[in-house]
Amino acid sequence: MGDVVPDSVRSIGLFGHGGCGKTTLAEALLFKAGALERRGRVDDGTSNLDQEPEEQRRHISLSMAVGSAVYQGRRIYLIDTPGYLDFVGEALAAHRVTDLAILVVDAASPVEVGAELAIERLRAANIPFMVFVNKMERENADAAKALSALKATFGSQLAALSWPVGQEAGLRGAYAIWSGEAFSADDKPLPDIPVEAAELRDALCECVADADDEALTQYLEEGELPDDLLARAIRAAVAAGSVVPVLYGSAQTLAGTKPLLDAVASFGPPPKALDGASDEPVAFVFKTTADPHVGRLSFFRVVSGRLRQDAHLYNVSRGKEERLGQIYRLRGRHQDAVSELVAGEIGAVAKLSETQTGDTFALRQGVSPLPPIAFEAPAFRMALKASSTADDDHLAGALRRLLEEDPTLRLEHPSGHETVVAGLGEMHLEVLQERLRRKFSVAVSMEMPEVPYRETLRGSVKIEGKHKKQSGGHGQFGHVWLELSPSGGEDFVFEDKIFGGVVPQQYRPAVEKGVQEAMAQGVLAGYQVVGVRCALVDGSYHSVDSSEMAFKIAGALAFREGAQRAKPVLLEPIDEIEIDCPEAAMGDIIGVVNRKRGRVLGMETEAGRGLVRAFVPQAELQRYAIELRSLAGGRARFMQHFAHYDEVPPQIAQQIIQTAKTGAQH
Repeated sequence: MGDVVPDSVRSIGLFGHGGCGKTTLAEALLFKAGALERRGRVDDGTSNLDQEPEEQRRHISLSMAVGSAVYQGRRIYLIDTPGYLDFVGEALAAHRVTDLAILVVDAASPVEVGAELAIERLRAANIPFMVFVNKMERENADAAKALSALKATFGSQLAALSWPVGQEAGLRGAYAIWSGEAFSADDKPLPDIPVEAAELRDALCECVADADDEALTQYLEEGELPDDLLARAIRAAVAAGSVVPVLYGSAQTLAGTKPLLDAVASFGPPPKALDGASDEPVAFVFKTTADPHVGRLSFFRVVSGRLRQDAHLYNVSRGKEERLGQIYRLRGRHQDAVSELVAGEIGAVAKLSETQTGDTFALRQGVSPLPPIAFEAPAFRMALKASSTADDDHLAGALRRLLEEDPTLRLEHPSGHETVVAGLGEMHLEVLQERLRRKFSVAVSMEMPEVPYRETLRGSVKIEGKHKKQSGGHGQFGHVWLELSPSGGEDFVFEDKIFGGVVPQQYRPAVEKGVQEAMAQGVLAGYQVVGVRCALVDGSYHSVDSSEMAFKIAGALAFREGAQRAKPVLLEPIDEIEIDCPEAAMGDIIGVVNRKRGRVLGMETEAGRGLVRAFVPQAELQRYAIELRSLAGGRARFMQHFAHYDEVPPQIAQQIIQTAKTGAQH
C-alpha cells in the first residue's frame, strides 16, 4: 500500500473471556489479510502474537499484542488483549487506541463473565463493537441458540451480520447477510444460502434502518433495503453504537473470517479526530515494555498529524524533550521499520528516556496532554524476598523497570523492611516473579506480607529506671523516674518535667532517645509501641560516671518495665473497603465481611449493582481479592485503604503474641 491516509486506518481491539480464541482469531485475520506467511498456534507456543515465554508456557495471553495488515485498501491494526482478570490493565490500555472492538465469544458458552465485563467496559468507554461467535466447529455449537443467549443478556440491539454455513463438524464457511454471498474457509464462493437468509436480512434491515434517514424512509415504504443503502445504514449504526453486529465462524478453521474482515473494512469507523487538532504531530503512549538489552520500547498511537522518524518532540506530560529514533509498525513479533505514521496509526519506538505509559508527546510545548489511562487499583499483595545478596542488590532496579512496563503493579513498604508488591491477582504476581528471573536474573520467593501490628498502653504508671555499672576507671550511672500513660492518639509525646538539676539538661534528650528505641522493639510481640505519653519527672546523676549513654539505657530500662505494668495491648490496622458487586451477591459478600470481623458501614444499590462499605482488619484481607473473585464469579471488585488502628481481640492477640515469641526463640 502506498501513502496511508487517516480515513483508511482501522484500529480494531479484540476482547473477551479468557480462552475464547482472541489470539487465534487475530492470527487468522492477519494471515488471511496477507500480513503473516504462516499461522502460529497458541497451544504449541508458536503464536506470532504471544511473544513472551511466560505466555508460550502457559498457552494464554498475558499482555496485549499489535498486528497490522492491509485489506481492501484499509490499513487495519488488530490489538489482541488478555482475557484473564489479572491482566485487565492491558485491555483498559487497549481501549485508548480502539475505534471498533470485536467481542469474541465461545459458541458453546457465549455468555461468560469475561464477555460481560468486557461489554460493560466497552460501553462505559463508548466504544462501538461487533461480536464474533467463535468455535462454531465445536460440538454443541448452535448459531440460533448463541444469538438468543447473547440478546437475552446484552440487549435486543444485537443483529446477525453473517450466518454459518453448516456447524459443528460440518462447518464449511459463512454467509454474509448484507451482501448475500457465502464463502468457504479458503475464500471460495459457496452456493449455499441458509434457509433463514430472508428472515435474517429482514431482521438486519429493521435493526439498522433507524441509523440513516434515507434507509429508514425506503424501509418504511418498500419493506427492504438495497445492498448499498443497507451497507451505509450498517456503517452508521455501528459508528453510533446503536446496533451490535454478530458474525459467526471459526478462527481455527478460518471459516467465517473473510466476512469478518470484510465487515471490519466496510463498517469499521475511521479514527476520531482530536479536538482542536492541526497538522502538527501528537501521539499518545499506551504501553511500555522493558527489556534489559533493548531498553524501553514505547507503543504509541498518532492522534493527529504525521509522525516522522528522528523527529524532535516534546513530552508535554512531563515537560521533557525527546528525540525519536527509528519508528516501527508492528506485526506481532515482527517489527517493520517505517519513515512515518499518520493519524490513527499505531507504532513503536525504542529508548525514549523520559516517556512512560499514559504520556503525550507533541512537536512543541503548549499542547494539552491527553488524559492518562484509568487503571484498576491493585488489590492483592505479596512480599518479595531475594534469594541471595546479589539478587537483593539488583531487585529494586529490576522492579522499577517492570513497574514502568505494568502500571497496574504497585510497590509498597508497609512495615518498612519488606518489599511488598501489589497486583490484580495471584497469577499477576507469579508472572512478575517469572519476569524478574528471566529478564533481569533476579530470583525471589513470595510470601504473604507481614501485618504491621502495633502495641500501645491502656494504663498509667510511674516507674524508676537505673543503670549503674562500675568497671575499673569511670563507671556508668543514669537514674530516671518516668510517668507513662496513653497519649490519646498514635503519636509519641515526651514531656520534660524536671525542676532543678536532678537530671542535667544535656542528658534529657538521651532519655527520650532510649525510650523511643525501646518502643521500637515492642513489649508484647516485638511490634512498634505507639500512642504513649512519657514524662521525665525525676532522677539523679553522678558528676563523674554519668553520660548520655547511661541515661539512654536508664530510659530504655524504665520504659520496658513500666510498659509491662501499664496494661499493654496489641493493635491491628483496620482498612476501609468498598466492594462493587452484583446486587444478587450482596448477601453472601456481607456474610463474609462479618465472618472476617468486619463492620459494615453502608450499602447502596443501583441498576442491579451493589456497593458495600465496611471496616475490616487488614489481617483478614490478605487473600480477599481471590476469595471475592470466587464468591462473585469475577463480577465484583474492591478497593481498600488504611483507616485506623484498633485493639486486637484478646484471644487473637494471644495467638499473635505466642507466634511472635516462638519465632523469636528460633
